[in-house]
Amino acid sequence: MNKKESRLRRARKTRAKLAELKAVRLTVFRSNCHMYAQIISGCGSKVLASASTLEADVRARIPNGGTKAAAAEVGKLIAERAKAAGIETVGFDRAGFLYHGRVKSLAEAARESGLKF
Repeated sequence: MNKKESRLRRARKTRAKLAELKAVRLTVFRSNCHMYAQIISGCGSKVLASASTLEADVRARIPNGGTKAAAAEVGKLIAERAKAAGIETVGFDRAGFLYHGRVKSLAEAARESGLKF
């Protein structure tokens, strides 16, 4: 089993639990260069809000998308967009990534901006 398969195996447990609860979820994906966050509906078919380091306004403020600062910026942005969509509580889907580094930074910034999970 390679690294990607191991991560996806870990992710299946969380996604299954959130699907069972029909909870709106905040999904995070990180690559070497960028961070992505999406808020997905309880049925799993709609993306209600999204944010990433690829957006022009984020890139203007933070040129390197693979840092903790960039992840925190995405966390603040996704929390603002969730509030605008009327979402206050989400389930956190870290997609099998460890709750450490950039994933942790994004989650803490989203919590500080008022998102509950």
